[in-house]
Amino acid sequence: MTAYDWQKSSYCAQGDSCLHVAAGGDRTVKLTESSDPGEAILSTTPAAFAALTRALKANRG
Repeated sequence: MTAYDWQKSSYCAQGDSCLHVAAGGDRTVKLTESSDPGEAILSTTPAAFAALTRALKANRG
Protein backbone atom coordinates (compact mmCIF):
# COMPACT_ATOMS: atom_id res chain seq x y z
CA MET A 1 0.00 0.00 0.00
CA THR A 2 1.25 3.48 -0.83
CA ALA A 3 2.02 5.75 2.10
CA TYR A 4 0.61 9.26 1.72
CA ASP A 5 1.48 12.42 3.61
CA TRP A 6 -2.02 13.09 4.98
CA GLN A 7 -3.04 16.57 6.11
CA LYS A 8 -5.96 16.91 8.50
CA SER A 9 -8.68 19.46 7.78
CA SER A 10 -8.31 22.69 9.75
CA TYR A 11 -12.02 22.44 10.57
CA CYS A 12 -11.58 19.14 12.37
CA ALA A 13 -12.00 19.05 16.11
CA GLN A 14 -10.72 16.15 18.15
CA GLY A 15 -12.65 13.09 17.07
CA ASP A 16 -13.03 10.30 14.57
CA SER A 17 -14.81 12.14 11.76
CA CYS A 18 -12.04 14.21 10.22
CA LEU A 19 -11.26 14.68 6.55
CA HIS A 20 -7.67 14.07 5.49
CA VAL A 21 -6.20 15.15 2.15
CA ALA A 22 -3.00 14.06 0.40
CA ALA A 23 -1.36 14.58 -2.96
CA GLY A 24 -1.04 11.37 -4.93
CA GLY A 25 2.09 10.60 -6.91
CA ASP A 26 -0.11 10.14 -9.97
CA ARG A 27 -1.18 13.83 -9.95
CA THR A 28 -4.37 13.13 -8.05
CA VAL A 29 -5.84 14.35 -4.79
CA LYS A 30 -6.60 11.65 -2.22
CA LEU A 31 -9.31 12.01 0.43
CA THR A 32 -10.02 9.81 3.44
CA GLU A 33 -11.49 10.05 6.91
CA SER A 34 -9.92 9.44 10.30
CA SER A 35 -12.00 6.40 11.14
CA ASP A 36 -10.76 4.42 8.10
CA PRO A 37 -7.59 6.06 6.72
CA GLY A 38 -6.13 3.01 5.02
CA GLU A 39 -9.18 1.56 3.31
CA ALA A 40 -11.70 4.17 2.15
CA ILE A 41 -9.57 6.41 -0.04
CA LEU A 42 -11.23 8.54 -2.70
CA SER A 43 -9.17 9.78 -5.61
CA THR A 44 -9.95 12.83 -7.74
CA THR A 45 -8.30 15.39 -9.98
CA PRO A 46 -6.97 18.65 -8.58
CA ALA A 47 -9.54 20.57 -10.70
CA ALA A 48 -12.46 18.56 -9.32
CA PHE A 49 -11.19 18.97 -5.76
CA ALA A 50 -10.85 22.74 -6.29
CA ALA A 51 -14.43 22.87 -7.62
CA LEU A 52 -15.67 20.96 -4.56
CA THR A 53 -13.80 23.32 -2.23
CA ARG A 54 -15.23 26.39 -4.00
CA ALA A 55 -18.77 24.97 -3.81
CA LEU A 56 -18.43 24.20 -0.11
CA LYS A 57 -17.09 27.68 0.65
CA ALA A 58 -19.87 29.31 -1.38
CA ASN A 59 -22.53 27.43 0.58
CA ARG A 60 -21.26 28.23 4.06
CA GLY A 61 -23.98 29.69 6.15
